[in-house]
Amino acid sequence: MKKSILIVFAILLGLNVYSQIGRNMNDRIPRTTREPTEKDIAKRDRMVKERKDKFIANFLTTLEADDFQKEIIKQYLNSFSDAKIAIFKTKFEHTLDREAAIKKLEETHFVELKELISEGDMDKIKVMITGGFDEKEVEKENKKKKKRKKKKKSKKDEG
Repeated sequence: MKKSILIVFAILLGLNVYSQIGRNMNDRIPRTTREPTEKDIAKRDRMVKERKDKFIANFLTTLEADDFQKEIIKQYLNSFSDAKIAIFKTKFEHTLDREAAIKKLEETHFVELKELISEGDMDKIKVMITGGFDEKEVEKENKKKKKRKKKKKSKKDEG
């Protein structure tokens, strides 16, 4: 009985050691401990701005507003994201204070815009600012539209 308990214990210990060694072997990615340089920070900021502009442009394609209204909405969305980033960078004593500030921003930032655009577009904006906008779906639809246009154009050229 003692031998069997010792054997089971030795097997469990051996498996534990083996799994830890295997984990270290797979983790060969070098860890960098340096601070980001000004160049890295500028590159990151540029990438974030480009990504934000692309996201907003994709969102604007879903709206039924005219070009003037879309430009105004774009300006509001840019100022909203800047204000939200400023809130995230601000130090708060409690996370509840930060959440309350974000909720207040979401409720009050687009009040003036309600008069200019349709109710359906306003609902889409509310869904987008709460995180419900699916950009991948919009990109798929845009690709399908481009393919359809190419097919129509090629049929006109042939006929």
